[in-house]
Amino acid sequence: MKFILDQLIYFAFFQSLFLIAIYIFSDKIRKTVNPYLIVLVAVMMMGLLGKIWIISFDGIRRLYSLSEYSVYLFGATVYLFTKSSLSENGSFQTKDLMHYIPGIVFAIVHSFYYVFAPQEVISERFQSGELFWMVVIFMGTGLFVNSVYWLKSMQLFLSNKKQLKSEASFTVQSGFFQNFLIAIGLCLLCWLAVYIIGIVGQSWLEREVRPFIWIVIAFLMLFISYYSIKEPSLFKAARQMSSVKYAQSRLTDQELERLKIQLEQLMEEEKPYLNRSLMKADLAKMLGVNNPDVARLLNEKIGMNFFEYVNYFRIKEFIALAKMGKAEQLTFFGIAQEAGFNSKTTFNKSFKKIMGTSPSEYFAQEVA
Repeated sequence: MKFILDQLIYFAFFQSLFLIAIYIFSDKIRKTVNPYLIVLVAVMMMGLLGKIWIISFDGIRRLYSLSEYSVYLFGATVYLFTKSSLSENGSFQTKDLMHYIPGIVFAIVHSFYYVFAPQEVISERFQSGELFWMVVIFMGTGLFVNSVYWLKSMQLFLSNKKQLKSEASFTVQSGFFQNFLIAIGLCLLCWLAVYIIGIVGQSWLEREVRPFIWIVIAFLMLFISYYSIKEPSLFKAARQMSSVKYAQSRLTDQELERLKIQLEQLMEEEKPYLNRSLMKADLAKMLGVNNPDVARLLNEKIGMNFFEYVNYFRIKEFIALAKMGKAEQLTFFGIAQEAGFNSKTTFNKSFKKIMGTSPSEYFAQEVA
């Protein structure tokens, strides 16, 4: 088992170097890949470096613990990666560095207490049991910090996903990003379990299992990095949401009524809903108003949100196309795509919500 673990450590380390080299030497990659993703890879590489030091050189055992510095840097970097991926302006900001303060403090305290302390002092602390409890405190604090940043990342993702639904007429393919955060959460949960086991008297188990948890996290980061380079659009879908701040709507009730008629004419004549990536901001621009005006119009005069309203017209278009004979040439989803849908799931859910039945059942009743 140790041999397999060592080989995985080597593989993950050199894969990290490879990804960083691609980022450094490829201008194209630098323009498309989130910089915080590379920071994540670098943090993981730091964590692996201490382990390679022992495996390859049988060096000073205390230097192995240098890899624990990555524990404190990991959570903050996941949060900053999530934040920059889900915002329109994902560029680095100096104030972001404050999130690394816990890691810096830990590095200083850990270095003076353990890494650079004389051997006789370390032995005394070990014999008295002080060292054990300091490790408990160090690892517990690291687990807490990482968990807090993971919760902030998940909250940010869910909030952004909910907000996006009120701005976009399509379903953003965020499953890959969501699964990434879920996997990180599961790793932290496993770490919590072995941490508790270690405190209650099975510290050997915690020492044996923790390296495997970090290897899983390292491979997770390498996996996500690979796909970020291969398919950068996976991490940019959420940025399609406009983050421009508009003034509150000041339209009168009569103006809203006129705008409602104008909107209905626009939808019937120009069919903007055929655009699979239609945003509320796009519709507002066509009407010559701002975003809150459209939101207020939909809420007060129509009783639907943007997502529901646009998909209502897409369902009407789908039925019209199917009745024209399109069903003989295409599948239901093929027709739905021509009507503006980009997701089969969204199409089926929207159809059933509006028509009260599935597409196949609806047309079976039509024939009957």
